[in-house]
Amino acid sequence: MSDHRARLDLSHDGRVARVRLTAPKANILDRAMIADLDRICDSLTQHDDLVAIVVEAEGPNFSYGASVEEHLPGQIEAVLAELHQLLGRFLELPAPTVAAIRGACLGGGLELVLACDLILAEEGATLGQPEIRLAVFPPAASALLPARIGAGPASELILTGASWTGKRAAELGLVARTAPDGTLDQALEAWLADDFLERSPAALRQAVRATRRTVRRVLAQELPELERQYVDELMREPDAVEGIRAFLEKRPPSWQSGGSES
Repeated sequence: MSDHRARLDLSHDGRVARVRLTAPKANILDRAMIADLDRICDSLTQHDDLVAIVVEAEGPNFSYGASVEEHLPGQIEAVLAELHQLLGRFLELPAPTVAAIRGACLGGGLELVLACDLILAEEGATLGQPEIRLAVFPPAASALLPARIGAGPASELILTGASWTGKRAAELGLVARTAPDGTLDQALEAWLADDFLERSPAALRQAVRATRRTVRRVLAQELPELERQYVDELMREPDAVEGIRAFLEKRPPSWQSGGSES
């Protein structure tokens, strides 16, 4: 078990499942992490008495995102397929999913969070999709962000690589609740007590089936085409490979598609 990068715990007499990323401080969402989360999803299907599933992380950051090394040609095809399958599985979990975020929640880490029903974030947390800086784009976020907060704010994150604080993300409707920095755990426990622990598991199970319909439809209809675009079109662009290699080699990229060197 020590080599696992995520684990499942139960709390509140088994009514709350806690899915924890356990590879701090970055909690990189690599293939090993994805496999652990997929295994946890299998386990969660056996629990019909849950009132909440908390998705959280050990350490100072939720996740720095996906493994950049795994985004090179020859690996990215499998990585995207596995990640996108995992997001679909999150939408089939039997209770409301609540992502609890402190520190950085970036790239693939934010895409994982976007597959959750509700987000609680510390006010100073950092949420962003920085992929454009590496000359790529986030397929899952490109599908899920517009569905959750509209095209305008989604475009700001995806096209500029900007990051939002938890407070700003709440103002734009992405984050449901915020907590002062350093108080995430207390805020989470208060929210569980106020809105979940006394609810009917059966009613919550039916309610999330109803409220996920739009997101599930977007994921099923839009994400396969975005994944195809990424693999078949984007990854044939020299700049995409250059951006990834430059990041790994810790040097400025040299774009081939026009413009000056960055």
